[in-house]
Amino acid sequence: MYATVASVSVVGLTAHPVQVEVDIADGLPVFTIVGLPDATVQEARERVKSAVRNAGFHFPAHRITVNLAPADLRKEGAFFDLPVAIGILKASGQLEAPLDGYVFLGELSLEGTLRPVHGVLPAVAGLAAADGTHTYVVPRQNVGELALLEGTRLLPSVGLSEVVQALVEGPVILVVPAYDPPSGVVDSPLDFADVKGQATAKRAMEIAAAGGHNILLSGSPGSGKTMLAERLPGIMPPMMCEEVLEVTTVYSAAGLLMDGQSMVEQRPFRHPHHTASSIAVIGGGATARPGEISLADGVSCSWTSCPSSTEMCWRSCVSPSRVVLSPFRACVRH
Repeated sequence: MYATVASVSVVGLTAHPVQVEVDIADGLPVFTIVGLPDATVQEARERVKSAVRNAGFHFPAHRITVNLAPADLRKEGAFFDLPVAIGILKASGQLEAPLDGYVFLGELSLEGTLRPVHGVLPAVAGLAAADGTHTYVVPRQNVGELALLEGTRLLPSVGLSEVVQALVEGPVILVVPAYDPPSGVVDSPLDFADVKGQATAKRAMEIAAAGGHNILLSGSPGSGKTMLAERLPGIMPPMMCEEVLEVTTVYSAAGLLMDGQSMVEQRPFRHPHHTASSIAVIGGGATARPGEISLADGVSCSWTSCPSSTEMCWRSCVSPSRVVLSPFRACVRH
C-alpha cells in the first residue's frame, strides 16, 4: 500500500517542494522516516502515532516507511507532521479522497490538533510563485501571515480530523483577497519631535528617511546616537505591500513573529549587542537562520560599537543588498 503527499521544505528563505512517500508493508510494526530528516522530523513518528489514534483513526500495525524526497535535501522543522499523517491514512485506505493539487504542512499535537509552524509565509510564497494552482492546507493560526499572498488558495484547519472531513466532503477553499497596506501616520512609541537640539543630525536623518539612504551616526558615548536611531522608524513612510511581504517573510523564517502577530506592518528597530558575532550579524549557523542585517532590511538598526572583523561583514552586505551564506551542502540567500 503506497501513497504520495505533497509538502514543502524551507532552506533559508527558499521553498523546495517535497514529496512525502508512504509505504505500508507486511512485517513487524516499525515506523521509519528517511530522506535526511533532522531530529524534529524524526520525532514526528511519536506525534503522528498519537495524533492519528486520538483523532479517531486506526494506526496500522505494519511496517511503515516514509521517504521525504528529494533525499539529498535536508528536512528540518515540524512541517511534515500533517503530510505524514495524511499519507498514512491514504495508504491504509482510511482516506479515499484524491490528494492531487493539495500541499500539506503543519505540526500535530498528540491529540490531533494542528499547531502553527515557523516559515509558512516563505514556504507558500515560494511554491505559489512557481505554480498558483495548488491549495495549501495549513494551520488556522498561520492564515494571518498568508494574507499578503493575493489569490492564494488556502484550506485552514484546526485538526487532523477536520482536514480529512474537508477532503472527503469537499473543502471550503479560502482565496486570499488583495492586501490593504496600512496608511496614515506611522504608529511609533518614540516620537522624533521629542529630541531637543541635534539639528544637524536630525536634518541628516530626515534626508536619509525621505530618500531611503543609509546613515552612519558617529560620536562619543552619550551624545544621542541611539536615541536618534530608535526614533528613525517614526519619521519613515508607512511600509508598502512589497516591504511588508519582504520583512514578514524574513521574520517568519526566523521564527520572530510574536504570539498573535500575523505580519510586520510597522518598521521594527534592531539593536544588536556590541559583542554580536559575525554569524549573529549576517546569519548562518547549522540551520542558516537570517541575521541582524537581514532582520534590519527596510528598517532601522543601531549598533553602538563592534569588532573590526564584524564591521567588515556588515559593510560587505550593505552594498549588494543581499546576504549569501554557504553552510555545509547548501547555499542560502537572505
